[in-house]
Amino acid sequence: MELLIKIIFYISAFIITWAMVGYPLSLKIIGRFYRSKKLIKDYDYHPTVTVMVVAHNEEKVILEKLNNIIELDYPKEKIEFLISSDNSTDKTNEIVKLFIDDHPEFNIRLYEVKARMGKTNAQNEAHKTVTTEFLVMTDANSIMKKNAVKELMASFTEEDIVYVSGKLSIINQDTSDVSNAEASYWDSDLAVREVESRIQTITAGNGALYACRTKDYFDFDPIQCHDSAMPLFYGLQGKRAIANHDAIAYEKAGEVIEDEFGRKVRMNRIILKHILPDIRILNVLKYRWFSYFYFGHRTCRYLLWISHLLLFIANMLLIKDSWFYMITFMGQVLFYILALIRSLTKSKNKYLNLIYYYTITIIAQWIGVFKIITGKAKPFWDKAESTR
Repeated sequence: MELLIKIIFYISAFIITWAMVGYPLSLKIIGRFYRSKKLIKDYDYHPTVTVMVVAHNEEKVILEKLNNIIELDYPKEKIEFLISSDNSTDKTNEIVKLFIDDHPEFNIRLYEVKARMGKTNAQNEAHKTVTTEFLVMTDANSIMKKNAVKELMASFTEEDIVYVSGKLSIINQDTSDVSNAEASYWDSDLAVREVESRIQTITAGNGALYACRTKDYFDFDPIQCHDSAMPLFYGLQGKRAIANHDAIAYEKAGEVIEDEFGRKVRMNRIILKHILPDIRILNVLKYRWFSYFYFGHRTCRYLLWISHLLLFIANMLLIKDSWFYMITFMGQVLFYILALIRSLTKSKNKYLNLIYYYTITIIAQWIGVFKIITGKAKPFWDKAESTR
């Protein structure tokens, strides 16, 4: 029995350490051997493009978004704009229709989803009306840099590249401790994706800005999101999902913990399925680096919730065995106490904030798992108002 407990202890410790430290560090080292492998771009490539914006009750930001997309630097005769309104009940549709009437020189369409089933369903329905070669998808509260579409299209230089993720740049990093912690996390994740992209393929994108060939679009289950589903889907087909961080969209992170926590719970609505969504991923001979990337960047992170619990319980049972287990247990207790102190005192200390933010992330995973088990996971959510 003691042997089993020790096995659980060390496996859990490995998963946590590898997910948060080992894997990012390993990519830094591996990336040095691939420095010469860079993304080749073709800025003369101007295929027809539809920029799709999914919106649900976005009256606060939709006008700014509309003004943003019509100012994109791309041949006017090659670009269309499609607003997929996911059963909006505020003034979103009215604002879009008025904007279309006031700007007849642009090819802008409004698709109205009748029953709210979330962003992915709204994309699935609206996609069926698209006739252009490519789809660029972006969030209603994201502001795209003028050259964003040009950058995305310039990245499709090979037939096996079927998905390109842009860079989400957080503009309110210094507004609050929460947005600062999210921005710090996101910056480190972008560094990991850059290396994954150069070597083979990324394991996840971001909803703020990405593109795919229209013919390669797949109708995913509405409970899924393109961020995690698309790169995985294409990777298993032996195709490439890459990142072009010169294609930029600007967005606010949640400024209060309630908003950021809610976003993380929503992100984990299918966490159990994504731990090992397909056994084929383990075939290193076929999928090469993708197997390594997915295990380190996704599987281990999706196991953090259970790994922390098992590590704590196993460590507690092993305390009497040696001073080593006593120290590791005290370290865990101290970690959670520091997170609690930050929660109660609202301290501005950088390290306390990082500990608190990480702990909140783990709790969000647990709630995501609970919602899955109880059947309460849903494909839509209440947006974070502090990001609008």
